[in-house]
Amino acid sequence: MSLVVYVAAALLALAAVVIYRRPAAGTGARSPLTVSTAVAIALAALVFVCSAPVTLAVVNGVTGIPNFGAPLTYGLLSAYSCSLLILLIHWRGGPPERMRRTVRRSVTAYAALIVAIVVLFVLADSDTERLADLDTYYATTPLMREMIVLYLLGHTVATVVMCVLCLKWQREVTGLLRTGLRLIMASSVLDLLGFQLTKYTAVAARWAGGDLDFLSTGVAPPLAALAALLSSAGFTLPRLLPPLRAHWRCLGDHRRLRPLWSRVGFVSTAPKPPSGWWQSPRQRLHWREVAIHDALLALAPYFDDGVREHARDIAARAGRPPHQARMAGEAEMLVDAARRAAAREQPLDPPSTYRLHATEVSDSSGLVELAHALRHSAVATAAREGTVRTSHGLNHG
Repeated sequence: MSLVVYVAAALLALAAVVIYRRPAAGTGARSPLTVSTAVAIALAALVFVCSAPVTLAVVNGVTGIPNFGAPLTYGLLSAYSCSLLILLIHWRGGPPERMRRTVRRSVTAYAALIVAIVVLFVLADSDTERLADLDTYYATTPLMREMIVLYLLGHTVATVVMCVLCLKWQREVTGLLRTGLRLIMASSVLDLLGFQLTKYTAVAARWAGGDLDFLSTGVAPPLAALAALLSSAGFTLPRLLPPLRAHWRCLGDHRRLRPLWSRVGFVSTAPKPPSGWWQSPRQRLHWREVAIHDALLALAPYFDDGVREHARDIAARAGRPPHQARMAGEAEMLVDAARRAAAREQPLDPPSTYRLHATEVSDSSGLVELAHALRHSAVATAAREGTVRTSHGLNHG
């Protein structure tokens, strides 16, 4: 069982670190939602670490108090339950004063619960160390019995509140947020039925003189781990997936701009940024865009409108739509300008006043289109082989 909970704890800790290391966009600061998400997931990881029999044995041995790990684990579980409510409060949003008031009430209620758990443990008679079956072993012991029921009830209240709120909110949202809420709903139901119900059943069986301890020791822990992982996925996916998608798009655009960069990069004078693995895909893409635009500006004096129009007309006669024909013409003109610049020929006089499509759009889509035209346009391919340039030269000859 220790291995299962340690693996779950490691995954949760990793999710908490990833969430916390992502400050609010453009501010460098971490929002209350980011902090509360990271804290809730980190507390879940701590709960799993502390509930492992190996950890319990170490804690009990270090403190010299039999079963000291029990109130520690139950207190952390109660703090985790409270953190889930706080996270939901920040996720839902609303007037700041109302949010602060609700947070204070939640903290006060669960702080009182944690104090009650500790007091009951101190007053109870629990001298026999139990590492895996404390809930059922002490289910009929005065004060320990109450402590066990209290921590279960505190966790149940938080879970039920989560179910109700998620069920209500998922009707009001769409997309990734709805997916996240559904994952949280699934985790809450699994927690209620897989962890809490089995714990209640095993404890009640002891009260009735029976023995269903396997539910508490064998069934509840892995289901609780699965529920916590689902819950973490529900909270993190809506926050992490959009930037991950953006990073992936930046990587794709950076790769798609390679043909254009390889063609015009030799004339760019844009200063190179410090290289390193820590540069984000967005930073790499931004520098390549700046460098390409700088190169296009340097090649503008070599733009030949006749080359562009000739290539555009060929593409149009081949059945290309107007925009694709325009891009094919621009690609051929750019190939010709790069050739002239590489050969150190004189710029055209008078220079062309034509404006590339890539300079008319604010994002990288125009450059990507131009790079695509350079790579896939039949006209640009012919230009690279010299056929179009030759025929154009004959037409002007």
